[in-house]
Amino acid sequence: MSDEGGLHLIVVTGLSGSGITTATNALEDAGFFCVDNLPPPLLPKLIDLAAETDKYRTLAVGLDARNVRDAEAVVETLEGLRATGLRIDILFLEASDAVLLRRFSASRRPHPLSRGGLLLPEAIRVERQAMHPFREVATQRIDTSDINVHECKRLVQAWAKGDRHAGLVVSIQSFGFRHGVPTEADIIWDVRFLPNPHFIPHLRPHSGLDAAVRDYVLGQDVTAHFVDRFIPLLDEVLPAYEREGKSYLTLAFGCTGGRHRSVAIAERVADHLRDAGVRPKVRHRDIDKETT
Repeated sequence: MSDEGGLHLIVVTGLSGSGITTATNALEDAGFFCVDNLPPPLLPKLIDLAAETDKYRTLAVGLDARNVRDAEAVVETLEGLRATGLRIDILFLEASDAVLLRRFSASRRPHPLSRGGLLLPEAIRVERQAMHPFREVATQRIDTSDINVHECKRLVQAWAKGDRHAGLVVSIQSFGFRHGVPTEADIIWDVRFLPNPHFIPHLRPHSGLDAAVRDYVLGQDVTAHFVDRFIPLLDEVLPAYEREGKSYLTLAFGCTGGRHRSVAIAERVADHLRDAGVRPKVRHRDIDKETT
């Protein structure tokens, strides 16, 4: 095989319906030379051809159930290529069974393995097992269950550029327990132990976005003690979630009505994450609901 001399290959693989095509297109938009559905035996030839020119130094290849018969054998091929000095990263995309079922039902496209007579739930199960060897050795895993195609594209491009926070989209939400607990939240923290601005007449009409309410909430000793302990905990667990391949994490802070304490705390945590280089999505679900 020719000397690869600085070539970089990203293998985009995973489960059908999880966003492999979206990820491959994202890499193409980022400047990678992309080949979708390349038969794995042709990988060494592709690398040889790319090594003969300076035009294609970053390559991306999409591999899925259409062209992978033996994932373990393909992994061995990739390890052999890596042993020659080629830089190889494996991006594995996945989603929950329920989400994959919904996506295939909405698109009305057949699952690649359903053509063999398998019902869709069984096809998803069989493919998940068949593609597991790629997941085991993946450089990066992205679960697309809770993200849209635009967020998937951003995650993939940021990861390809070396963004250390590319693997995790953080959403921060405030809410009021009076209006129900958000079912989409991964972590829910009850901040009703903090002093309540609702009982201070001149603060009641305002929200945690207003300086007077924010200063009142954050100025309490109990709030300072909570923030001083919660933020280091968050800094510790976020990288752990990323290492486990989680792509989307929702933190929800709840108070009674969702207008004062939860909003102020959510904004405080969001400010800290922005300072740390994370770009959280912030939503105040109940901020405009009437107080009583």
